[in-house]
Amino acid sequence: MSSLPANRRAALTLFTAVLRDHKPLEDQAEQICRSLEPRDRAFVRMVVATTLRRIGQIDGVLNRCLDRPMPAKLAMVRDVLRLGVAQMVFLDTPAHAVVDTAVQLVKDGKFAPYAGLTNAILRRVARDGKAMAEAIDACRLNTPRWLWNDWVASYGEDTARAIGEAHLGEAPLDISLKPGEDPAVWAERLEAVVLPTGSLRRAAGGAVQDLPGFADGVWWIQDAAAAMPVRLLGDVQGLSVLDLCAAPGGKTCQLAAAGATVTAIDRSARRLRRVSENLARLGLSATVQDGDAIVWRPEAPVDAILLDAPCSATGTIRRHPDVARLKKPQDVLDLATTQADLLKASAEMLKPGGLVVYCTCSLQKAEGEDQIAAALETLPFVREPIRPEEIGGLAEMITPDGDLRTLPCHIPQLGGLDGFFAARLRRV
Repeated sequence: MSSLPANRRAALTLFTAVLRDHKPLEDQAEQICRSLEPRDRAFVRMVVATTLRRIGQIDGVLNRCLDRPMPAKLAMVRDVLRLGVAQMVFLDTPAHAVVDTAVQLVKDGKFAPYAGLTNAILRRVARDGKAMAEAIDACRLNTPRWLWNDWVASYGEDTARAIGEAHLGEAPLDISLKPGEDPAVWAERLEAVVLPTGSLRRAAGGAVQDLPGFADGVWWIQDAAAAMPVRLLGDVQGLSVLDLCAAPGGKTCQLAAAGATVTAIDRSARRLRRVSENLARLGLSATVQDGDAIVWRPEAPVDAILLDAPCSATGTIRRHPDVARLKKPQDVLDLATTQADLLKASAEMLKPGGLVVYCTCSLQKAEGEDQIAAALETLPFVREPIRPEEIGGLAEMITPDGDLRTLPCHIPQLGGLDGFFAARLRRV
């Protein structure tokens, strides 16, 4: 066995699992990096996430260094080169370390005849790679064509470019505080800023569990956009509320902290364990129930429903760059059917006059605006428009119809947001 650093080998294994085997980055990182030290785990995730985020530019650089396309049988060699380009061009890793370990990876992978080619290409990248990458249309080439075309059609090319630009950087860490906690005090303690929506934001990085207040259950991690839908239900104190498709539980915690009597439903018993763990750490209570919300029904109709529907998650690409490589147009169509079924089920579980907030972390209008347009035609709902003061005065995030549509390029001066859609409907 070679003396190749374990973190480099893990990076290649993880990248292959995501790109070749189509497995989620976070799930695989947890398994593949389990035996590594925290610093090495962070390194592996950063290298793989950067490679996925910049793969269009990376391939553009490599194509400029190759006389002819690399055959499919050399996919492993190309992946080693991709990881090498990401490290040298975008992470400023010293060239000698990258080249040496890449050559060793190729040799260990039974591709020793291509070690010389690997060495030559990466040495050229070390010299000219940054200039090559800067000459490439990053927003366009790092975005899969089907997503790019959909975003241009939905938002226009300028906004599509702004979305693509937002996806090139790491997302910050957003925090939701328990009611009654002073945002200014915790912003200082956590080295964070208070966003207009009320969430706290700090730079990503470091061990979350070591931050002040985590062990005491004062706050939980939740993207600022994801924290908005619960607030659209208004005062839920004492109300019976269903959180459909609840895992991992950020919105369940919001509802419980606001005084609602919450039942959290999800099809995955494994993922519901995380909901229960978060509730326990925060000292909150909710009924946690595994089941398919399309067929499950409460004993009696409820006052309100939060429907965070399963979706393509294309609004979370800056946080989960693997989404852009794992999801396909057919996924959007299949999920849209599930979303429509869940909206119909919500109408059957809600008291007359009750509210449902439908939301998805998707940038695809088929999973947002189009779903609500169809529901208003076929289900006993009327839209209750969202007001700017309910979302920190950020009127640009409200659609002409009165729904919420956040984009990764919103509030760029504060670090952007996940892409989210939410609509508030009243049962009639």
